[in-house]
Amino acid sequence: MSISSQPEKQTLAPAARKVRQSLAGARLRKHADFQRAYAAAGRKRRSASMSWFLAPQSELAGSRVGLTVGKVLGKAHERNRIKRRLRDVLRRHVELLPEGCDLILHPHRTVLTLEFTKLDAEILRILQQANAEQARANRTQTPRFGQAAPAR
Repeated sequence: MSISSQPEKQTLAPAARKVRQSLAGARLRKHADFQRAYAAAGRKRRSASMSWFLAPQSELAGSRVGLTVGKVLGKAHERNRIKRRLRDVLRRHVELLPEGCDLILHPHRTVLTLEFTKLDAEILRILQQANAEQARANRTQTPRFGQAAPAR
């Protein structure tokens, strides 16, 4: 009878493992894309610890998200920490991004000290609001069967 010093490894079935998706293809990176989104967004929305913009895309490239963390929020290591925290939360909920839209988040300095569960809940609330707003916009833009499209 041999006693091993290493604990037994538990293996999970593939379906039971949580798949972690990447934000790589869903990120806004170019300045021109940000400017186009700001021009199309119309108004800024606010939540407890950040402001956000939602803009329909001119070309359907899937849903995308952008983060802007300005120098007013702190030194480089603080800004990088804010971005890392936001990217981690967004990575967990990338499937909830509104389809055919660009979402830009402007965090406040409080994101640095906010509990991770509260930050996660706030991002979820923003994504739900953005999806509801996108669905509302789609209902008003698409004509019903047998009706003419609204004149512009």
